[in-house]
Amino acid sequence: MRLSIVSSEPAPGFELPLRLLLAFRTIIDELHERIAHEGHPDLRPMHGFVFQAIGPHGTTAVELGRRLGVSKQAAGKTVEQLEALGYVERGGDPDDARRKVVRLTARGTDSLYRSARIFDELRAEWSALLGEQNLRALEANLRTLAPGDPFRLDTPRWFGNP
Repeated sequence: MRLSIVSSEPAPGFELPLRLLLAFRTIIDELHERIAHEGHPDLRPMHGFVFQAIGPHGTTAVELGRRLGVSKQAAGKTVEQLEALGYVERGGDPDDARRKVVRLTARGTDSLYRSARIFDELRAEWSALLGEQNLRALEANLRTLAPGDPFRLDTPRWFGNP
């Protein structure tokens, strides 16, 4: 990768969101390529949102759907897929025997730890490419342009997933 020269002409307005999306895709695609080599070839970008929505203490399929902004049925189907892959398990709720709670397995937790480490590696690579000060400025500018909680778990729904 090489750095681009800043143009004296402004880019067309539509290019900014496309470049931001392309940057997102670039880093997520690289994460998934690397994590596949570390024993998690079945993970997809949506799964990261699901794991975050499940959280460290687990959740129900109904609550998972609410957090992701999808139907209970769509959340249940995703849980079934992830359960078959060994990333989550369903079990009883110690506080309410009628409820089933979805929890991350050791495999699911392992994928989160590996993802966090890989994201740190990717950030370091971007820092080496852009320069740490430039990357920090980019991060600060993105916080200004896109304030609020960066953990928008309903993103899969926004993209049109059921």
